[in-house]
Amino acid sequence: MPTKILWIDDEMDSLKSQIMFLQNKGYEVESASNGYDGLEHLKNNHTDIILLDESMPGMTGLETLSQIREYNTTIPVVMVTKNEAENLMEDAIGSQITDYLIKPVNPNQILHTLKKIVDQKSLISEKTTQNYQQEFRKLFLTLNSNPDYAEWCELYKKIVFWELEMEKADSKEMQEIHASQKEEANNAFCKFVEKNYSKWIQGKNNEVPIMSHNLMKEYVFPSLEKGKPTFFLLIDNLRYDQWKVIQPLFAESFKLVDERITMATLPTTTQYSRNAIFAGMLPMEIEKKFPVEWKNDDEEGGKNLYEEFFFKDQLKRNNLQNLKTSYTKITNHDSGDQLVNNIQNMLHNDLNIIVYNFVDMLSHARTEMEVLKELANDEISYRSITQSWFEHSPLHQAIKKLRIKIFGLSLPPIMEVYR
Repeated sequence: MPTKILWIDDEMDSLKSQIMFLQNKGYEVESASNGYDGLEHLKNNHTDIILLDESMPGMTGLETLSQIREYNTTIPVVMVTKNEAENLMEDAIGSQITDYLIKPVNPNQILHTLKKIVDQKSLISEKTTQNYQQEFRKLFLTLNSNPDYAEWCELYKKIVFWELEMEKADSKEMQEIHASQKEEANNAFCKFVEKNYSKWIQGKNNEVPIMSHNLMKEYVFPSLEKGKPTFFLLIDNLRYDQWKVIQPLFAESFKLVDERITMATLPTTTQYSRNAIFAGMLPMEIEKKFPVEWKNDDEEGGKNLYEEFFFKDQLKRNNLQNLKTSYTKITNHDSGDQLVNNIQNMLHNDLNIIVYNFVDMLSHARTEMEVLKELANDEISYRSITQSWFEHSPLHQAIKKLRIKIFGLSLPPIMEVYR
């Protein structure tokens, strides 16, 4: 079905060559010589995009645009103008134009604009599909070449990258193919972990990954400096694909300079993996040293109530007990608001630990609550909810506030990410 263009201009006779050019390219072009006729046509006919002259007698382009937006808030409108005045462009952009062209316009300029706006999604889908088809075999060969740990990390990043690209392309068929490849990779990775996990724990493998229990010692402690505030943010149960969709929001405040993948201890639940991070020890070692604080699966009581206690012990074992530190756990919106209010005070500390539980709560709720089962019934919608949560969360507010308090409106400070 051809794209239908409505071109509103009081000098349509001078545009016949451009209209013929677009028609020869497969577009269907209707015209109106003033804003009133253009609005009438829009209300009675299907239109995909509007080309709108800015300077017309009677109803001006901006006045016509205002009427268009009252009738249809989403239809793309390209303003065509001779006037490059800054205030005019600000008014047009504020009135939600999609793009603008400066007269005189040649047919190729119009064509490029149309492709960018109308054909963008189909072009992205087609190109993404072609690229993934080329990449599919490379991923398959890597998957079946007995990859080592470093190769698995790169493979994982690529699989997540293509999962997000498939989402943009909106091709159900290619999404299914990718999901099948991802499942195959998950199964192979499970076998890889089963084969190597005990060697990693015992340190007998040539390529022992950084794991939960040595994350702080290897990555965080070396970057600490007395009098220089450092923030360690742990968003519980946040997957790598979820991180990639909220990363652009982080990038508004912080410049990402390093991103590393770490291996969680097993089981990956809070009781084991998260306690291991803060204690700097394996779960069996924690239980042996702190038999009262450690809770086994069959024992009553919270399983992660002593993270701050474990962490202070780890600092002491690493001769860092003189650092000024804070530990904040966010379990609800009220405690999130308290974080926003208190974030400036944390600048007086050498190291601030912030644990955010919302994504973990969301993960559990989507399997237990019927409403969330509907809202997050697939990975795409689950990522969307995560992105929406973070964008409007107290955590995002705190991060923006922190950046402004330290750096004002200067370039973003650096940020390191460990997955």
